[in-house]
Amino acid sequence: MFENLSEKLERSFKLLKGQGKITEINVAETLKEVRRALLDADVNFKIAKTFTETVKEKALGQDVLTAVKPQQMMVKIVHDELTDLMGGVSTDINIKANPSIILIAGLQGSGKTTFSGKLANLLKTKRGKKPMLVAGDVYRPAAINQLQVLGEQIGVPVFTQEGSKNPVQIAKDAIRDAKQKGCDVVIIDTAGRLAVDEEMMNEISAVKKAVDPHEILFVVDSMTGQDAVNTAKEFNDRLDFDGVVLTKLDGDTRGGAALSIRSVVNKPIKFVGTGEKMDALDVFHPSRMADRILGMGDIVSLVERAQEQFDAEEARKLQKKLQKNQFDFNDFLSQIQQIKKMGSLKDLASMIPGMGKAIKDMDFDDDAFKGIEAIIFSMTPDERANPAIINGSRRKRIAAGSGTSIQEVNRLLKQFEDTRKIMKMAGQGKNLTRALAGMQPGRRP
Repeated sequence: MFENLSEKLERSFKLLKGQGKITEINVAETLKEVRRALLDADVNFKIAKTFTETVKEKALGQDVLTAVKPQQMMVKIVHDELTDLMGGVSTDINIKANPSIILIAGLQGSGKTTFSGKLANLLKTKRGKKPMLVAGDVYRPAAINQLQVLGEQIGVPVFTQEGSKNPVQIAKDAIRDAKQKGCDVVIIDTAGRLAVDEEMMNEISAVKKAVDPHEILFVVDSMTGQDAVNTAKEFNDRLDFDGVVLTKLDGDTRGGAALSIRSVVNKPIKFVGTGEKMDALDVFHPSRMADRILGMGDIVSLVERAQEQFDAEEARKLQKKLQKNQFDFNDFLSQIQQIKKMGSLKDLASMIPGMGKAIKDMDFDDDAFKGIEAIIFSMTPDERANPAIINGSRRKRIAAGSGTSIQEVNRLLKQFEDTRKIMKMAGQGKNLTRALAGMQPGRRP
């Protein structure tokens, strides 16, 4: 996410390295590179120009403390301005009414249907709501089928009217059905087009007028850059939507949409999609995103994700096993599965301060977990509970059963032993420095 922009901004800040103070000359040189980095990221030209002018004005107006280096001060100012550019604070959706009606709009292929499912899942699992999904795309049977599959996957009812070509009537009937079934949030997935056209605008405007939604969310494919911003403006002029959703932010996005859209439509970004899984949806926090753009990581979001997967009872059991040196492959597998639920490895690594540049050229293979799981699942219950009994012949059988090589099985056993040593010392509250120093870095499982 934003790796190229992050790298270019970091290079621009280095122009101030070693400078005794901020001056007109060194600020001009730095901000010239900052502007270029923003334009390369597909940020709107006027926004990039205004942004750098504001940063320059604040930088030259600062009484820099002797303890703060010019480079550090510039990073702080850019961070604050990026945060402000993206809205300053997070903005929640309006779900106070019963039922709350949420209308989802956007172009075809932007990820509307997937987002609808993710939003329903988030409201159900994190907000204690009872949502209903509504298949309002009457032109694409595949969209209706996709919504039904997602609804079944997350345990949320989906309202459909087979054969109906009237999205307004579908929406009205869905709300009536939701009230009868006690659903307190109705999420209406609407039809999209490959480009904005009058027919589509008239149709979604009619749905809006008929159901008077409490929240209208516009879904944007963040990988389309300025095209997404221009489309958002056209939709907002007609719909006056309440917020923006950026999808596919885990892809090779340049960042232009995230940095431009707030200023162009004057509406907040409310959610960002960070993967294909149903729980890969985050509330948008401008300050945290600025942290990640500047390579500072996002520890708060990382901790929040970890807490969501944290099971206090399981943690207590694991603590007791660690104290008795009983950590086995069943526990190892459980830890891996919890990490998988937190998101992609690259996304998690990007949340760690200082990792932005380091991960740029690294090849993160989330499928590697599948290989580890396959090896563990190929072990017998006794082998999982007592790894010490896994001799040469057992390793050969496990490799054959998991479709891996004996070398891969050996690597996993070595990694397991290293992990067990660290976990044991952590459980006993000992200093881990010596143990960690003895581990061989960079080893693959």
